[in-house]
Amino acid sequence: MLVFGGVKLRYALAHRNLPGSNVSVPDFVTVDYIPTNEYSRPGTPLREISGVVVHYVGNPGTTAAANRSFFANLALTHETYASAHFVVGLEGEILQCVPLTEIAYCSNSANDYTVSIEVCHPDDTGKFDDATMESLEALVAWLCETFDLDPDADVIRHYDVTGKICPKYYVENEDAWLAFREDVSARIEEDKTANGETN
Repeated sequence: MLVFGGVKLRYALAHRNLPGSNVSVPDFVTVDYIPTNEYSRPGTPLREISGVVVHYVGNPGTTAAANRSFFANLALTHETYASAHFVVGLEGEILQCVPLTEIAYCSNSANDYTVSIEVCHPDDTGKFDDATMESLEALVAWLCETFDLDPDADVIRHYDVTGKICPKYYVENEDAWLAFREDVSARIEEDKTANGETN
């Protein structure tokens, strides 16, 4: 047994051959993993990726960096169990907080098979601004393309898992949610056309 680097070797062996193990995020995503800890990044392997869950942070005006820091600080505060794979910010920035080979504490019973995205919003309506929407659409389209997911069936709201009013604007405005998924589908088709792929 290797002593030097043993923890890293155990981690690598436990997380190999997972759906997200050989995936590199696009350039528009900044990787800024939170430290491994039991409250926000337990290191539990994500053995299946069959969906994407969209959330809203519920804390108007906060940035992606502030929400990432909240998740990281749970290792010290022990306040709750919470995290997300990605946080989309008010200016369209995207931070990846948890690797795609690990579960995040975000979607309750769906943690074991979904990628979670927390989205920042400027006010109490929970509506995302244009820059945030553009980045969210790009991220969700990339995840659907990468993991062969159908936006109509596999992209869901936190509400669809637990009944929680999250993301608020898309729970209160069902038509807007359906339009968002249509926009993601259209972006996927545009990406396929740009890459010379056909159905």
